[in-house]
Amino acid sequence: MPNYRRNYVPGGCYFFTVNLHDRSQDLLTRHWPQLRQAIRRVRSERPFRLEALVVLPDHLHAVWTLPEGEADFSSRWRGIKSRFSKSLALDGPVWQRRFWEHTLKDETSYRRHVNYVHLNPVKHGWVTRARDWPYSTFHQYVENGIYSLDWMGEAGG
Repeated sequence: MPNYRRNYVPGGCYFFTVNLHDRSQDLLTRHWPQLRQAIRRVRSERPFRLEALVVLPDHLHAVWTLPEGEADFSSRWRGIKSRFSKSLALDGPVWQRRFWEHTLKDETSYRRHVNYVHLNPVKHGWVTRARDWPYSTFHQYVENGIYSLDWMGEAGG
């Protein structure tokens, strides 16, 4: 078994990929309200800033910034996964045991990963424009004037 090493940086900013156990399922989009509620509940108990999020049927990507002095993202993900799983009351595992994390070290890395999050539904062929995917913080970025509605155009081109 590999020896996973997490980079816990107090107040750090991270990019995450979290997958369903069975990647052929569509639980994350089909049960988006339950997932959103799980995220909200965990954020109310263990705050973090949700910088960007995209939820696809079988996986999600997120960019988080933890509060000053805090570095424990693992327990936050454990809480989100647990709450969501319990809300579905399914037999068997819902999530892959682990998740992938990458520490964002500068503004360029931050922008690149936020853009990746918002383009992911296009990359996977679910839509041809980021604005057409409802399970994304892309729409908040448009509302806040960070992106235009036609950001990246058709198919991210």
